[in-house]
This record gives sequence, C-alpha cells and structure tokens, in this order.
Amino acid sequence: MKKILFIFLVLIVAASCTKLEDMNVNTKSPSVVPSETLFTNAQRNLADQLASINVNTNVFKLFAQYITETTYTDEANYNIINRNIPQNAFRTMYKDVLMDLKESAQVMDNEPAPVLNEDKKNFANRKAIIEIHRIYTYNRLVDMFGNIPYTEALDIDNVNPVYDDAVTIYKALFADLDKAIATLKEGAGFGSFGSADIIYGGDDAKWLMFANGLKLKMAIHIADAPNGIDVDGAISSAVADGLFASNDDNALFHYLGATPNTSPLYMDLVASGRHDFVATNTMVDLMLSMDDTVRLALYYTKVKDTIASEAFIGGPYGASNSYPAYSHISKTLEDPTFPCVLMDYTEIQFYLAEAADKGLGGVSGASTYYDEAVKSSFNYWGASDADASAYLANNPYTDIKSIGVQEWIAFYNRGFFGWTSWRRHDVPTLNDPPENYNGPGVFPVRYTYPVNEQSLNGANRAAAADAIGGDFQYTKLFWDIN
Repeated sequence: MKKILFIFLVLIVAASCTKLEDMNVNTKSPSVVPSETLFTNAQRNLADQLASINVNTNVFKLFAQYITETTYTDEANYNIINRNIPQNAFRTMYKDVLMDLKESAQVMDNEPAPVLNEDKKNFANRKAIIEIHRIYTYNRLVDMFGNIPYTEALDIDNVNPVYDDAVTIYKALFADLDKAIATLKEGAGFGSFGSADIIYGGDDAKWLMFANGLKLKMAIHIADAPNGIDVDGAISSAVADGLFASNDDNALFHYLGATPNTSPLYMDLVASGRHDFVATNTMVDLMLSMDDTVRLALYYTKVKDTIASEAFIGGPYGASNSYPAYSHISKTLEDPTFPCVLMDYTEIQFYLAEAADKGLGGVSGASTYYDEAVKSSFNYWGASDADASAYLANNPYTDIKSIGVQEWIAFYNRGFFGWTSWRRHDVPTLNDPPENYNGPGVFPVRYTYPVNEQSLNGANRAAAADAIGGDFQYTKLFWDIN
C-alpha cells in the first residue's frame, strides 16, 4: 500500500511540474520566428536604410547634393567620422537586413518539406526572392565600400571575416542572380510570400522583372570595367527575360499612416520637429537653367525672394544655411505613407539608354529610351506627358553626359542612386563645400570602413584597405574609371 501511495504522489508531482513548465512558456513569443516575419523585417530595414535622411545612418542625399544642411554642417562637408556613419550603415545592412534574410531561409529549410508540386514551386520562389534581396543588399554594400566581408560574413562563430575582392563578389552575385531568375521562370504563377511581401504582395512575376532589372543595373555599373564579366550577355538576357514595362511595376515599399510604420522621411522631417535641411543651389540652379520648373515645384517649395514674390532658391552647399531663406523639401515627401523606391521604371529606361549609347547587349535607340525615362520621371511625380514633351524639346538626348544629367535629376529622393550616377558619369558639376573634410575639390566616391572594424577585425580591414588603394573617401571603386 505504501508503495502504491508513493507512486501516486510521484505522478502528482510530475504532473504539477509539467503544468508549471507550461505556465512558464510564453505561447505568444515562439522560440522560432516565422520565415515570413523575418523576410518582412528585412524588407522594412532595407527600405528604411534607403529612404532615411537621418545623418546618423544615411547621408547620400547630401553626397548627391540634392539637399544641404542648416545648423550642423559636418556631413555636407563630408565629415562622416564624428557620427560613425559608415559603421551605422554597415551594421544595419549586415545585422538587420542580411542576417534576417539568412535566418528566414534557414527557418524554411527546417520546416517539413513541401509535398505537392504547387507547394514546391512556391517554396522555391520564396527562396529565390530571399536570394534576390540578398544580392541587392550586397550589391549596395560593394558599391558603398568596395571590398567587403562576403564569403565569411554572417557567421556568428567567426568574428574576423575576411574581406572579399569587389570584382569577385560581383561575379558571384551575377551567378547567384541567374540561378534565382531561372527558379522564378520555372515557378511562374505559383506565388511566394503573399501579404508578408510588402513590396509586391508575393507576385512572383514582378520579382522576376525586378531580378532582370537588377542584372541590368549591375551590368551597366561595371560596363566600363567588366573585369571578365559578360556585360553584353547580362544585358541581352535581362532584356529578353523581361523588364519593367511602366511605373506600375515600380518596386515600392509602402508605409502606413501611423507610427511606428510611417516613412523615415516623415519621422526625420515632420515628427522630429527639426528643420535641418534645405534645397541646394547645386540642384535648384541646374534645374532652373534647364527650365525644369515643373519637376522643381514637385521636388521643393518656393520661398519669398522679395516682399511680394516667391522663387526657388537653393542654399550654398555645405554652408550654414538659414531655414526660412531657402527652398524646402516638398510637402509630398512629408506624407507618412510616402513609399521607398527600391527600383523603378525610370531607372531601367536610363540604363537601356546608356546600353544603347554604348552599343551594349544588342540594345539600340538611345534617344527613345532617354525620352521615355524623362517622361516616366515626370509621370511618377504627377506631371503630364505634355509637360515632359515640352521639356524634352529643349533638353534632348545628345550623348552619354545628357543621360547622366537627366538620371541625376530623376534620382532626386534616391540619394544613393543619385550619388552613384554622379560617380559613374561625373555630371553634373558639384559645388565644393567651404570646409571640405577631404580637402578642396575632393569629393567622396566611397564610404570609409567602419571605425570599429579597425579594432575588432583590424588585420582583415587593413588588408582590404591596401587592396583597394587606401581607406579614403576619394579611393575609387573598380568600376569608377572615368
């Protein structure tokens, strides 16, 4: 009897312990984050990094000279060290974008394998779209820094990853992109992430066009220094497989009207209550000289130039500018729902115009693509075809430099792309800031490596710096040979 009673008591205690353990498990906080959640988070973090004008993380609109500063002018004068700006961007891209993408794919791999054919295709499409985001992000990092950690990156057991050669990374990205494109072609119509995909709602056909556009962009960027990469083949295959057909295909990350899901621009320009930026004389003076007043009014506001009249006035780039005295960023960009553009029809048309100008990939008709690019830029900002046609009559395609100027103007609000366009084309002429951190007339063409890499990964960082010709803002990337 005592033995039976003892066994009974043990069972009661065991059951009680199990119940207590159950009570200590937070069922609303699963130990494994769903793949879809990680993917959405990566999209959001990438878009925020692209869209923000917070000087702690993103100063490319300053580098492109679309805006300049009012009170604090370090960044407009190319001092990116005081706020550890490269370090912040580096960390965001690796930790908050690439790591989330990696973990999203890992969660998928640990789930039960799909059985039905349609589920297999959907699974493969999701993996391909994760890969496309990864390639897009690494491409941005290479074009930002040059040589970067790649093959040994994202390994939590390796705190000292080597820096891979930028050309080698480009070659790997092209190869991986071709695989992702092939997967999406095979899985056409089987969908992907659904509503977890904030950009395209899981539309695999849109992502195929995006991937082809990314291939075109990468090929155009290195066209002057291909280093053994088949630029012609990349361009011709991208065109053959299908590119954006209109602004309806634009890759936009859509923000919501309430915090914490509003646009970073809204947070920086409105919610912060700060007045840190005004239009630049670089942009305003050029657009006025080209009679580009329609887009100018969509980009910036007018300010009083006399008691009775208003005008577009840009502040001297890099100077300490009075906020009331100069044009401001337009109210359109202050909308909390204003989307972030990852890729658009306008840039695709400019890339095709450049391909035609240079005789690449079997593309012809540079002036036609140039005109379409300018028209689509006008349309995106709410202007009409008639406005664009009138403008084009006075600003036609002439050569590669005309493409570069129009591309730079159209990339307004896409600072990294505008800065990259200037690095590739060397137009328009930028204004030298009065306290240029790099010295008079020396403009930044890359981010320097993060300061903490010197202490945490010093040997590999030093080797990378030597390999690219020095860790300076003025060290050109391999494709920047003009």
